[in-house]
Amino acid sequence: MEWLTGIYLLYIFVALYFLVLFTMTFLQNKKDMFNFPKTDKHYSISVLIPAFNEQDSLKGTVESVLKSEYNIKEIIIINDGSSDNTQKIAKELEKKHSKVKLFDKPNSGKGDSLNQAIKIAKGELVAVVDADSYPSEDAILKMVGYFDDEEVGAVTTRILVRNPDNFIQKLQMIEYKVVSFSRRLLGFLDAIYVTPGPLALYRKSALVKVGGFDTKNITEDIEMTWHLVFEGYKIKMSFMPYVTTVAPNGFKKWFKQRVRWNIGGFQTIIKYRRFFMRKGMLGWFILPFFTISLFLGVLGLTILLYRFSKRFLIAYLSTKYSIQTQTSVLMMQDLNLHPSILVFFGLVLLIFGILFTLFALYVANLRLNEKTTLFSIAFYSLIYITLYPVILIISLYKFATKKYSWR
Repeated sequence: MEWLTGIYLLYIFVALYFLVLFTMTFLQNKKDMFNFPKTDKHYSISVLIPAFNEQDSLKGTVESVLKSEYNIKEIIIINDGSSDNTQKIAKELEKKHSKVKLFDKPNSGKGDSLNQAIKIAKGELVAVVDADSYPSEDAILKMVGYFDDEEVGAVTTRILVRNPDNFIQKLQMIEYKVVSFSRRLLGFLDAIYVTPGPLALYRKSALVKVGGFDTKNITEDIEMTWHLVFEGYKIKMSFMPYVTTVAPNGFKKWFKQRVRWNIGGFQTIIKYRRFFMRKGMLGWFILPFFTISLFLGVLGLTILLYRFSKRFLIAYLSTKYSIQTQTSVLMMQDLNLHPSILVFFGLVLLIFGILFTLFALYVANLRLNEKTTLFSIAFYSLIYITLYPVILIISLYKFATKKYSWR
């Protein structure tokens, strides 16, 4: 079918286009990968830590923030109706540290928790830190300089997996580093599309201007980033520091998290769909790039399954007919040892994708002194990534049938 071949070639072209775009962006900005703007101005900063049943990690998160090299104004723990010992631990931290304040409220979700805390936050800047995440001591110090530019609305940093113990966490460690590398490159294009929950620094006036976080979106960090860009703000990334976060340690938790991320992405696309090819970088790059990236894997998997199924069915029927008619199952002229152009391009894309992963890990590990095994990289490139289209299809079903929730 010629139309299918055309779609396949279009798929290959788009994938290679983005690889080339990222490569050229890196070559033009490689000297600035780890650079960050310094500032003589001291910003007052309120750190918001939304917590729902985070008794195992809350204390460590707060103590990590308290070790910051930047003098923060206050830490507000938002206890979102926890049923475990989160409230008790928060009260102990509040009693022990003068900067720590507990804001207790009934459960209403992360977005609403943040919105309520923003109203009482006293800082010019607001840092959001998930209650299972641990910013490096220099993180905020090396992020605040971007706010000297009045057009900057938010700054993000590298997200790394904290203490990866098992294989699935080690695979996520690779994923997070590749994503952080890609996000840094998008930053050079003014096209960052998310300020992840483990650590993001916002200009409070910008949060107030856009009306706070969308309480209906289950990935409030993605929607907030798009909203800020929509309002004309810039989003930046400081690649030097980092924040470590507790990654899912089992397949079921990992699966549920990825489904939630996808569904939140769908919600955001639907909300801003009318600005496609309009409204600056949001409509001309972020929206198309995010949408294409989300569905590119599904397209590739669909074409692959169709071609495999078609060949298998033809081979099965031919073999069955040959056996029934007692003719040769296979003849020499039926053998085709010449690879097609489609197979060639597919292999090129696979090789380039693996090389991109290897290079992203190399750059990400430069200041971390960490190593990644070749087996993990191979498994990540050949198996782990191929699961994403399947998860996306399941996410689409849940989104269409509205069978989803934040947890």
